[in-house]
Amino acid sequence: MENLTGRVAVVTGAASGIGRGMTEAFIAEGMKVVLADVEQGALDATTKELSSQGAEVVGVECDVSKPESVDALAKAALDAFGAVHVLCNNAGVAGGGTGPSWERPLDDWDWVFGVNLMGVVHGIKSFVPILLEQDDEGHIVNTASIAGLINGGGTYGVSKHAVVALSESLFGELAQLGPKIGVSVLCPGWVNTRIIESERNRPEAPREISDDQAPQAEAMRKIVTDLIQNGLDPRDVGNTVAEAIRVRRFYILTHDWQAMVEHRMQNILQGRDPVGTMPPGMAEGVSALLSSS
Repeated sequence: MENLTGRVAVVTGAASGIGRGMTEAFIAEGMKVVLADVEQGALDATTKELSSQGAEVVGVECDVSKPESVDALAKAALDAFGAVHVLCNNAGVAGGGTGPSWERPLDDWDWVFGVNLMGVVHGIKSFVPILLEQDDEGHIVNTASIAGLINGGGTYGVSKHAVVALSESLFGELAQLGPKIGVSVLCPGWVNTRIIESERNRPEAPREISDDQAPQAEAMRKIVTDLIQNGLDPRDVGNTVAEAIRVRRFYILTHDWQAMVEHRMQNILQGRDPVGTMPPGMAEGVSALLSSS
């Protein structure tokens, strides 16, 4: 899809962070955008601000973990603009607790997977039939993470690996059935967003951390918060996504962290234990944390 002007994009998680960065990049390309977000106040404020700047946008409250909510989003997009050309399944949360996998509450697994993976599944089920019926150029961007390409990452990392696998499957399926529709999987590194505050939108009360885990959890949160706040500007990510849609690039990497991906691939090919490397900044922070404990 070389020319984005006049096309319609739907972006979930669009009220802030990477979603807003993509929205702003699409608007700069002359696109119409349907902004979807579960946080009504932030959605209203973002939509109003962009509209006042002359953008053709509409805001739709949407909980991507609920299929009926995503169906309603698809209907609202068609009602507003008559078509959808670009779908960005971007809404995501960080979470899943600390400690080993077997100690993490099932509620954490359900919440993280409900948004990060099932949100993408629901987007595909609601919008792909529309894209196929239009018989026009289209593109789907699923937001994963660098955590979906390397070892570890806990509950979050598992959900993002699943998004990568789903995107790879979707690419092959659409290459056969709908060759006009491209697919990309976005795997960003540190980006300056509010993802560390994901539990603000959790349906139930935030998970309580045990007293013995609290100091270490708070120290790790501080490390990650600092890395995120010094991360890439979301608008830069949005610009990268827009370019990837033009050239139909599948894997979208925002940082020069290929060595970590290569390390994991070599572990697989050589049958080595899955010992990974940490993203830049994380190793230094963890080292400092351990030395102070």
